[in-house]
This record gives sequence, structure tokens and C-alpha cells, in this order.
Amino acid sequence: MTFNRNRGLTEQAAETAVDTACRMLRLPTIRAKFPELAEAAAREQMSYRGFLAELLMSECDDRARRRSERRIKAAAFPRDKSLREFDFDANASIDPAVIHTLASCEWVKKGQPLCLIGDSGTGKSHLLIALGTEAAMAGFRVKYTLATKLVNELVEASDDKQLSKTIARYGRVDLLCIDELGYMELDRRGAELLFQVLTEREEKNSLAIASNESFGGWTKTFTDPRLCAAIVDRLTFGGAIIETGTDSYRLARTRAKAEHANAG
Repeated sequence: MTFNRNRGLTEQAAETAVDTACRMLRLPTIRAKFPELAEAAAREQMSYRGFLAELLMSECDDRARRRSERRIKAAAFPRDKSLREFDFDANASIDPAVIHTLASCEWVKKGQPLCLIGDSGTGKSHLLIALGTEAAMAGFRVKYTLATKLVNELVEASDDKQLSKTIARYGRVDLLCIDELGYMELDRRGAELLFQVLTEREEKNSLAIASNESFGGWTKTFTDPRLCAAIVDRLTFGGAIIETGTDSYRLARTRAKAEHANAG
């Protein structure tokens, strides 16, 4: 299809031509916003270059937003959590400056690990998902999984002779977020399979974990002491360790709500 480039196009014909061209070139945002931006450009007496820049930047911004949304969806987070929603005042154990430095995702770029250690209700899963979301928005490929789910998947893949493919898939993402590590005891086979994933990612791609057990208590999860020591080494070498403490602010907030309701 060719366009008639007659400089005497009417406004309606010009809009039709722009609409057709945007469809062909797959520029949905310019197509949607062109009338509005054209009117604004006329009102503000914008230069041709300025108007073109506005159109192109609106398309670029929208594409970046859609890419972020796709990466966040691909990460398979169980719920939406953001750093903006995190109540730092309720947990004095967590330094906001450290968390906001991590939100820059430099550690992900360098392939470093992150460990969030603390009791239930202290915000470690919230931070894990929020920092994973920040990484996805920054352009990194992220995957979230529960520790037990990952181990079960690895066992099934091993039984189906698909282990190498599964480990490679988990090895490729820029950031692997493993939640609830330490909640359940893993048998030797499960622990060894998890160790293979950690080894695949070592010093190449980042790993972030959330655990309710301090490292000293991990022998309850990984019953082989040597394997446990090797896993701790993989997860801590050159990385950051954030201790979220023992006081559940989630429980404290629930109690406060109940007291408020009773007082009313």
C-alpha cells in the first residue's frame, strides 16, 4: 500500500493517514494519542520537532510500561507488594536506606545474592516480592517460587528425565526469588536438587531468599551438615543479609485493630 503524499490533505484525511500508518507500523499509543497531542501542539504552538518528540516519547513510555507489566506477570508473584506500601516505622530492625539501595538493583546487575531472615510477620516476603518487582521494572527477568514448590518441580523433572532442562530454565532468569526456605525439612534428594539450581546460578545470576530460620537452624531443613554448609555458602558469598527481626508487625497490627474495635 502506498500513501498519496499530497501536501494539501484535509485535516480529516491527514488523521486517517496517520491512523492507517500507525496500524501498519504497530504504533498503538501514537494512534490513540495523536488527536489529543495534535490539539495540544496547536494550542501551545509547538515546533514540528517538539510535536514529533512528544509522539515518539509517548510511544516509548507506553512500550516500556507494557514490557514491565509482562515481566512482572512472568515473575509469577503471588500478590502485589511494593516498597511504597512497606511500613518501615513498624519494624525498626530494617534500615530503609539499605532497602532503597537494594531497590536500585545494582546487586542484581552484579549477580549477587540477597538473604532476608526473620520470623513470620516481620515483612521478609513483602520485601522479597517488592524488590523482585523493582528488578522486573528495571528490565531484569525475574522468577518467584516457594522453596517446596521448586523442590517438588525438580524432583518431578528428575523422574521425567527433564532435570537439565528445568535447571537451565531456572538458571537463565536474572533474579530467582525463593520464598519460605526453611519452613519444611527437605530430604537429601530434594536438598541436592536445590543445590544444583544454586550452583547453576552461582556468581552469574542473582538469587534472593526469604527464610524464617537463621543460618544456624538450617540443619533442620538440610539435614546433611556438609550440604547445608555448602548451600549457606552459595547464598551468602558476596551478598547482602537483611535480618527482619522477631517481632511480628503483622500480628501487632491485627491486635491494634482488634483493640480499636473493642474500644469502639
